Amino acid sequence: MNIESERMLESILESLSKMEYIKSSKIPNIDLYMDQVLTFMNGHLENAKRYDSDKVMTKTMINNYAKNHLLPSPEKKKYTKEHIMVLMFIYYFKNILSIGDIQSILNPLTERYFAAGKELDLEKIYEEVFSLEKGQIDQLKECLTNDYQRALGTFTEEAEADKDFLQLFSFICMLSYDIYIRKQIIEKIVDTLPKAENKKTEK
Repeated sequence: MNIESERMLESILESLSKMEYIKSSKIPNIDLYMDQVLTFMNGHLENAKRYDSDKVMTKTMINNYAKNHLLPSPEKKKYTKEHIMVLMFIYYFKNILSIGDIQSILNPLTERYFAAGKELDLEKIYEEVFSLEKGQIDQLKECLTNDYQRALGTFTEEAEADKDFLQLFSFICMLSYDIYIRKQIIEKIVDTLPKAENKKTEK
């Protein structure tokens, strides 16, 4: 791969360093209306957008999450700190898992710990889970660098123009296969969870 490809990788690694979850301490302790939730989510997840015009979350999305029982219904049109935390989980799940799978994962969580008034509450679970993020980012950066170097070892005898494209294609294929395998593993784990019953999933 050429210098432009190397710069691309450097840019990706740099962007990964800027990614972080919304810490519970940054989530307002007061209940929010829909517009305030959207402003908060879109503002704090700005770095996750691919294009400037992208919306991290919309009113329609949130309403559908509630209709499909992924998100507990708001109280008098207001969303609590715990609602924001559940939305964060949904945000990370929604690009790789089906609505039904997300339902199977989140229903036990919200039924046991959402507004439960227990010592082990949703906020503690949220912080514990996302505290793993920093280590994951560091590992991911290392894996990306290793995969990039492996991709450089392909098509070394081809003409320069072909080599650059095919090495980049190899890198994309390696990343895609990794995502495919991880998705398969997640789905197999989800299949061991109790299925949500009596909750109609709307498409």
